Amino acid sequence: MKRMKFLVCTMLTLLCTGVSGKTLVVYYSYTNYCREIVTTLTSQIQADVLEIQSAEKGLKYEANGYALGTQLLNAIKAAPNDAGSYPAIDPVTASLADYDTFVIVTPLWWSQMAAPMQTFLFNYGWQMAGKHVGLIVSSASSGISGVVSDCKRLVPDGNYFSENLWINHSNHSNRTSLIQNWLTAINYHTLTGINETQAAAAAAPNIYDLAGRLLTEEPSRGIYIKNGKKVVR
Repeated sequence: MKRMKFLVCTMLTLLCTGVSGKTLVVYYSYTNYCREIVTTLTSQIQADVLEIQSAEKGLKYEANGYALGTQLLNAIKAAPNDAGSYPAIDPVTASLADYDTFVIVTPLWWSQMAAPMQTFLFNYGWQMAGKHVGLIVSSASSGISGVVSDCKRLVPDGNYFSENLWINHSNHSNRTSLIQNWLTAINYHTLTGINETQAAAAAAPNIYDLAGRLLTEEPSRGIYIKNGKKVVR
């Protein structure tokens, strides 16, 4: 009996020390382009997803020559350290402490990061200090240097990936290959401690005999450990 308890504890330890490096994809999408990018991205990596939404619904940021969007950006630019400068967003319920890697997916507004995403990073960016941070930016045509600067201002202590990804409207349809190439370029799977083999192993049942040997299939009879539980046949 003591040997059985020891083996069960050993198997549980082995199971709990496998895959590491949880990723959270945080996005804001006004025109649906960023939502499509996130759908494509999460088909290629294991990640949880958090959507940022404005607290005030139905706003038309682009109306009257983007007057409202420009007003929000100007307010932030005038007083970037004042919480009152940032537009309100819906409450965030995710526990950022649970994640080691963050991928920020945001649109570009007049060469700056979209105001609602800036609000999120102003409120929660401090929780990303020392963690991996990646940035994917969607825009019509403009370069993304202003958005990168906004992100690094709001998350100054993030451990940023070596490259950011810019997906503009002209190459949006090629986002699958663009994201694949970006993940390879930043060495995502190695840096986060996750690869496809580990992911498959995590999803598959773990079966060990009482000597602690990993089995390729369930035995027809006997006693073994499956996913940390004793099974008797």
